[in-house]
Amino acid sequence: MKILRIEAIPYSIPYNHPLKFASGQVTDAEHVLVRIHSDEGLIGEADAPPRPYTYGETQESIITIIEKVFAPQLIGLDPFDRGKVHEVMARTIHNQVAKGAVDIALWDLLGKALGTPVHKLLGGYTDSMRVSHMLGFKPAQELLDEALRFGEEYGITTFKLKVGRRPLALDIEACHVLRAGLGDDVELYLDANRGWSANEAMEVLRRTEGLGLTALEEPCDAKEAMSRRRLVEKSPIPIVGDESVPTAGDVSRELLSGGSNAICIKTARSGFTEATEILGLCTGLGVDVTMGNQIDTQVGSLATVTFGAAHEATVRRAGELSNFLDMADDLLAEPIRINGGRISVRNVPGVGAAIDEDKLSQYRQN
Repeated sequence: MKILRIEAIPYSIPYNHPLKFASGQVTDAEHVLVRIHSDEGLIGEADAPPRPYTYGETQESIITIIEKVFAPQLIGLDPFDRGKVHEVMARTIHNQVAKGAVDIALWDLLGKALGTPVHKLLGGYTDSMRVSHMLGFKPAQELLDEALRFGEEYGITTFKLKVGRRPLALDIEACHVLRAGLGDDVELYLDANRGWSANEAMEVLRRTEGLGLTALEEPCDAKEAMSRRRLVEKSPIPIVGDESVPTAGDVSRELLSGGSNAICIKTARSGFTEATEILGLCTGLGVDVTMGNQIDTQVGSLATVTFGAAHEATVRRAGELSNFLDMADDLLAEPIRINGGRISVRNVPGVGAAIDEDKLSQYRQN
């Protein structure tokens, strides 16, 4: 089997409302659907979500790097020769989301060729993941109302609160209101998206002590190495690296320098191959991991479940899997269901993200 051609298809689907956080906001999912065609008629698919304010990639840059740089070198290769594929992509620095989508599409193609679900190829530990829902910038009472609704409708008992606002009292109040309204059995953790300084983060931790918060993600810019290390040393809860650790090399740097003591894995930027490398590094060092979300569509969320459910270490915590509920529509032919606070893998060959071609025609941009 050979790679025959590679497509990078731009599309745009609106969100029901703007999603706001410390590093920016999004109003539409302007993503890229990546398709790898084989000479045997099989197609591997994956979603690429550009996040220019975080990684510098745009819809246009992803299309260009895949179609103009990667594809000419990958066409003609055996898709089972994954090492050769990654050697080609490694020659180009950065562009992690583009690389991640090619990798996931390749795994999807291989699963279909083997007649095997990819979650089994990756490890097959279990068949579902608990869901964590992200709460964005809103007044405290609105955040509580949303969390209560998602708990009642979907059985979700873990929530990630987007923080990083000033004055600090806005987010501190939200933490107290959520804990008081949700009770002690619901898990709460924070993500500041580099919105604070290390000292501001320490102040927030001091004023939320006793609320049972379980982690604080990217409280400040990891480039502030000394203050970030001091924060990690003094924090009573794990400081999770996310934007600062898109690659295995970045993970090594942050863990060895003391800039983080837990790691967020996002398949949207690492694919399944580098995510496996990151996971192995973390489990070898005894470092906790979370499965994050890059404001993914259902196609992207299904990829996260596929990887997360494959390993014991990645199902210890709830995965961030529900952002697609904020979208007005999706490309997935068979929508994802959240039952009892969990999302299941697809027990079909590949990842199982079959695309509704009519919806792709409706939302594609070329």
